[in-house]
Amino acid sequence: MADKNKIAPLDTITMQELFENVYCTNAAVIKDLLYPGTYLFAGSPKIGKSFFVTQLAYHVSTGTPLWDLPTRKGKVLYLALEDTYRRLQERMYRMFGTETTDLLHFSVSAGKLTNGLEEQIQLFLDEHPDTTLVMIDTLQKIREEESDSTYANDYKVITRLKNLSDKHGVCILVVHHTRKLKADDKYDMISGTNGLFGAADGALILQKEKRTSNKATLDVSGRDQPDLLFHLIRNEEQLVWELEEMEAELWKEKPDPLLEKVAEIITTNNPDWEGSASEFVALLGVDLKANTLSLKLNVNASRLLNEYNISYSSSRSHAGRKLSFHLLRDDRVDGDDDLEGV
Repeated sequence: MADKNKIAPLDTITMQELFENVYCTNAAVIKDLLYPGTYLFAGSPKIGKSFFVTQLAYHVSTGTPLWDLPTRKGKVLYLALEDTYRRLQERMYRMFGTETTDLLHFSVSAGKLTNGLEEQIQLFLDEHPDTTLVMIDTLQKIREEESDSTYANDYKVITRLKNLSDKHGVCILVVHHTRKLKADDKYDMISGTNGLFGAADGALILQKEKRTSNKATLDVSGRDQPDLLFHLIRNEEQLVWELEEMEAELWKEKPDPLLEKVAEIITTNNPDWEGSASEFVALLGVDLKANTLSLKLNVNASRLLNEYNISYSSSRSHAGRKLSFHLLRDDRVDGDDDLEGV
């Protein structure tokens, strides 16, 4: 029997404490496609996975929309571990010409996950806190050669990366491959055990109906977004993936009257506000108790950020609870501190 004196007690909070906290995630890296967390990107060999992740990296680092999906501009670290710098140069030129950016960083070598990689990524993120996306191409390159593909080991691999993405609020996208055999559930086609997908925050599956076709589908599933299916066609001149259509309209929550009122107050002309909950209730002109307002805003902090571009925080001092709002600028550039603390 375990020694009760050596067992750490459970760390619990009450429902009241739960609602008093603000659990705000960072804004989407690519809206409806990639969010902070660790994602798998899987497809069969030679299908165009490296071109696809290169496309993602360029759009995020330049802040340009991908298929009309808004991106959050930030630094990108692309570990192209199956490439050379010459091949990367040729690929980038073929895809995007000479429109370069200093926000996209490449490396063609890195340590294994259990031998230096975590520390290398940690150092990069410490040096570049405005990083939003880290891409690892491929998973096989960072795993120990002797590690067996059991559920426990697969789960542990992704969990180690997820600890990094959660700590820094970045998206880590890991390139992997699919099995040759088809499956009823496309996510069962990810090579390895279900431990990979089970530990990840989401996955993207790129598939072609025929190997010689320039058309493909991209299935997306994640904890922070609805399941999506994109129909893509490859531009054979630039080798970029273009959107043909989406199979279904994106599901969106109905507008929240309270958040709409907040957005009417926190504008470009009045981007910052700080004060008590009682003062903000009076400013809104709503029939709510100050404490109820605080709880509603705490629960909807992520929605306020992702839908209205408004950063919200709540803190308690000897004078009482203080609410803070800040409108993030749409013209964020390298060096901006708008996302600190979000």
